[in-house]
Amino acid sequence: MKKSKFIRSTIILIIGGMITKILGMIIRIVMTRLLGTEGIGVYMLINPTFMLLIALAQLGLPIAISTMVAKEKYNNKNLVFSVIPISLFLNAIIMLIVILTAGYLSTTLLHEPRSYYAIIAISLVLPFISISSILRGYFFGKEKMIPHVISNITEDFVRLIILAIGIPIFLTKGLEFAVAFVVLSNIASELTSIFVLFFFLPKHFTITKEDLKPNKKSVKEVMKIGIPATGSRLIGTIGNFFEPIILTFVLLQIGYDNSFIIREYGILNGYVLPMLLMPSFFSMAISQALIPVVSKSYENKHYLYTKNKIKQAIGFSLLIGVPITILFIAVPDLFLKLIYNTNEGITYLKVLAPIFLFHYVQAPLTSSLQAMGKAKEAMTGTLGGMIIRTILLFLCSYLHIGLWGLVIAMTSNILYVTIHQYRIVKKSLAT
Repeated sequence: MKKSKFIRSTIILIIGGMITKILGMIIRIVMTRLLGTEGIGVYMLINPTFMLLIALAQLGLPIAISTMVAKEKYNNKNLVFSVIPISLFLNAIIMLIVILTAGYLSTTLLHEPRSYYAIIAISLVLPFISISSILRGYFFGKEKMIPHVISNITEDFVRLIILAIGIPIFLTKGLEFAVAFVVLSNIASELTSIFVLFFFLPKHFTITKEDLKPNKKSVKEVMKIGIPATGSRLIGTIGNFFEPIILTFVLLQIGYDNSFIIREYGILNGYVLPMLLMPSFFSMAISQALIPVVSKSYENKHYLYTKNKIKQAIGFSLLIGVPITILFIAVPDLFLKLIYNTNEGITYLKVLAPIFLFHYVQAPLTSSLQAMGKAKEAMTGTLGGMIIRTILLFLCSYLHIGLWGLVIAMTSNILYVTIHQYRIVKKSLAT
């Protein structure tokens, strides 16, 4: 029964992930063709800031909710809805800080004044992302994957329509307003997701004042799981946050033109990385389905079963990762031309494709560690990878090799973190 439920959940997430990945790719095509390389460059410049703020705003609450709901020891309604006010309070503080520091971030750190309005827009989007993520965490814990899949599909569909209509309108006002609009489109898409998830809550579902009153024991447990999980994610996003700052600082200092940096950064992060991350919907779907399964089996000391599930998840991740990697190496120009109507980034794609096989394996390993209560160990691996990446990015950028310094740093990070997480998982399940 457990085995069939895991496989069923995985299949639902894979099918849903495939649909949302296709929609996401269409969204990316619309963005790149309407904004152009320069507009994508500006958007990609603020994207690490966006990811960092999402990690801070969520505080690991979705993973904590998912893990606790799976254990079936708590009042789930109280657990979810007592956490939402805490999340909103945290989001309000972050919003205020972002609005006050947006000018400094855009002009002094990113060296791109046109990113100012987009950074302000990020702060407005955060509460909506946090609430939808908490609700998703509840359904993951219940191993109900259909609500998550349907909410993702409707969310992407709404965003696609909004972007296709809105970007041309805002481009007439200026590139900076068009990029800010792209960020703000997340409000409508996340609201759609929230409405869909509420629709799937049990019938006759009511929320009372008691449900919104935080249970100290539950909140303490949520924070115990959530904060280390956030730490792991936060370390990675902090590294990504400093990436464009270090890159622009060093490359400008040694004589590269700002337009070259924006353009190449846009090619690498706007064309090449989304292409390489395309198969990750498979490994992410498996990782999400894996969390409640590993959480239950590891707590009950069923180590052999846990080990087999993790092996199965890694095998599934490579099932699609390997063939696509071979295609990326053999005919990189075909995919870039077909999807983005460009030939730029071919060499980046060929070099990074085999490295990303390790990235596809990394997701189920990290999810397994978090489900086993080894979030601190997972965080240590992420921290080590981030330190290596940041140091190499700084040093290699001085070698006058353009964006290849970033490629070297990125490669080192992926290899280190994946090997580290594998060793910890293996050690934790040694019998």
